[in-house]
Amino acid sequence: MVERADISSVLSQIRSVRHDTSHGMQVHGLGSPNGPLVRALQEGGPEGVASIGATDQVRDVPSFATMLRQAIDNVNGHQQTASDLRTRYELGDPDVDIVNVMVASQKASVAFDAMSQVRNRLVNAYQEIMRMPV
Repeated sequence: MVERADISSVLSQIRSVRHDTSHGMQVHGLGSPNGPLVRALQEGGPEGVASIGATDQVRDVPSFATMLRQAIDNVNGHQQTASDLRTRYELGDPDVDIVNVMVASQKASVAFDAMSQVRNRLVNAYQEIMRMPV
C-alpha cells in the first residue's frame, strides 16, 4: 500500500510539471497577451524589448538536463537506501524490519524500471531524429 502512494505522488508530480511547463509557456510565453514581449512593447515600444530580463518566468523552468539528473539521482538514492536497509537487516539491526526492507527494495525496483523506460524512449527518439533526412 505504501508503494502505491509513492507511485501516485510521482505521477502527480509528473502531471504537475507537465501542466506547469505547458501552462507557463502558453500563458507567459513571449507572444501571449501577458508575456514579456508584449509587456515590453506596450511599456517601451521596440526599445523596451531589450528590457526583457532573466527574472521572467520563462527562464525559471529547469532545463531538461537538470530534470534528468535529478531523476537519476532520485533513483540512485532509492537504490542506496534499499541496499543500506538490506545490509542492516542482514546484520541483525533491531531497528530495521523486513517490511521496510521489502518496501524500499520495491521502490528502488519501480524507480529503476521507470528510468529504464525513459532511457529507452530517449534512445528511440535519438535514433528517429538521426534517421530524418536533412
